[in-house]
Amino acid sequence: MSISKQELAMTVTELTTAGKGILAADESFGTIEKRFKEVDVTSTEEARRDYRELLFSASGLSDFISGVILFEEALKQKSASGVLLPELLKAQGIVPGTKVDMGTTPLSNFPGETLTQGLDDLAQRLREYKELGARFAKWRAVIRIGVGIPTAGAIASNAYALARYAAICQEQGLVPIVEPEVLMDGNHTLATSARVTEEVLHAVFHALHLQRVALEYMVLKPNMIEPGRECSASASPQQGAQTTLICLRRTVPAAVPGINFLSGGQSETRATANLRALNTIAEKQPWGLSFSYGRALQASVLQAWRGRTENKSLAQQTLCKRARLNSAATHGKYTAAMESE
Repeated sequence: MSISKQELAMTVTELTTAGKGILAADESFGTIEKRFKEVDVTSTEEARRDYRELLFSASGLSDFISGVILFEEALKQKSASGVLLPELLKAQGIVPGTKVDMGTTPLSNFPGETLTQGLDDLAQRLREYKELGARFAKWRAVIRIGVGIPTAGAIASNAYALARYAAICQEQGLVPIVEPEVLMDGNHTLATSARVTEEVLHAVFHALHLQRVALEYMVLKPNMIEPGRECSASASPQQGAQTTLICLRRTVPAAVPGINFLSGGQSETRATANLRALNTIAEKQPWGLSFSYGRALQASVLQAWRGRTENKSLAQQTLCKRARLNSAATHGKYTAAMESE
């Protein structure tokens, strides 16, 4: 096995450790400003550093979290005591990674649809990020459901970009997290979400094959299949889980070692309940089913912190509790009663 493949194998093994998930702390400047505003905190460089330091230094976090996705700014930030933030994670045995896409842009000739940018200088940036301590990367494609969309052209364009990103990552010795997100926005039904998600995953894995991506050295980060937020017909966690598993079995090759679901705007408790349902009914699936949550791990943490130094310990305990509950969900052992423990 070449040095690059050895690196990839080690990283993916650590990321997909049973019972552990990935913390998505890669909020862009605009997103973190919005989240901070909800708790009356001004998004300054110092405030962002303090918040990230709070997350990354939480004692015991490594019991439930295998990796953390950082925003580029965080890769280069130092703690109040002068330690690079990725080093805080490494000290706990948590793998640092980073978001590498440059956001979405309107897709020409496809009204209402977007394409994720960032391929042009990706190899160069990856080399820099690797020197800063990153061992994996993440790229998000955004697929919207609406009247006449998504189109086959938009799905294919985003699948190609995801596959090229993944190939470049592996060439540079970083494990790619492949994130094709079918948004929950809209009034579409569970069946429509399932149909679109299946189409998207088929296209993504076809593109990955064409770009010679080694599936053994990647992680898939898909959406759970849920009805649109404005849909009048809701679905239980069991219904969503069954539909999601059918879709995954039809589309995701057994060579993929781990599927770490995004939360996609679900509440903390809903995301955890859905993850439990998936792991409760799944039988003999070839891949691990875990989580890579952002807001579904951080919403209550931000509420506990609110920018105050004296709240740091409480906020860290809140983070570890949410991580622990999601870890339990990966074993099918989460219950609603655990929320009040």
